[in-house]
Amino acid sequence: MDGIYDLVAEAWPAPFSQDMGGWRLRHADGVTKRANSVLPLGDPGRVDVAIERAERFYAELGLPAVFSVSDQARPEGLDGTLAERGYARVDPTLAMIKEIGEGGGGVAIDDTPSREWLDLWWSVDGRYPEQLPMAEKILTGVPAGYAMLDGVAVGRGVVQGEWLGIYSMAVAPEARRRGLARRVLRALLRWGGELGCTRAYLLVVEENAAARVLYASEGFEVAGGYHYRVK
Repeated sequence: MDGIYDLVAEAWPAPFSQDMGGWRLRHADGVTKRANSVLPLGDPGRVDVAIERAERFYAELGLPAVFSVSDQARPEGLDGTLAERGYARVDPTLAMIKEIGEGGGGVAIDDTPSREWLDLWWSVDGRYPEQLPMAEKILTGVPAGYAMLDGVAVGRGVVQGEWLGIYSMAVAPEARRRGLARRVLRALLRWGGELGCTRAYLLVVEENAAARVLYASEGFEVAGGYHYRVK
């Protein structure tokens, strides 16, 4: 699926980004790899020099050098070059897409994330409480819809033209296996469809078998993927 990684970058915006010959050097005080990594979708010239510049950029911020690598990464062969330089491959992630149907209702969707929404999402997906303000800044960097069901299940939808991006799906551990994530997902799809979206995409870590089964059962199909290279 051409362009999905640009959509992802737009829907999960790093507060700080610097262009380097088509490579985007993003950072957000270390909050999430997605917002603190190089998105290499262009040709910055000599790849060894570009990698060293990226390494210096993150070192000056006190952050590890991280690259988000997909089949659209440029220049070709970048993944192998990073491996040779000692970068570890972590968090392989799938991009899944589907056509939007009617969806479902019964779940309120707000324009801003409530404190309850944020606390629940971060309790599932977060690492350190002090990072939540930056995480909220990332979330609210673009207009989005925030769904919450019974105080125990949340999700975020981002309208991007014909596309609806599904993000931040999370269910409290004690409330899982009740179909709540499915209801949140369907509500977001309906909301996006009402706003003119005809297709939806989402990202899921490969090892999250339960989520992959859920999304496949709702008609999502794998359309690509990426992983990180970390040093």
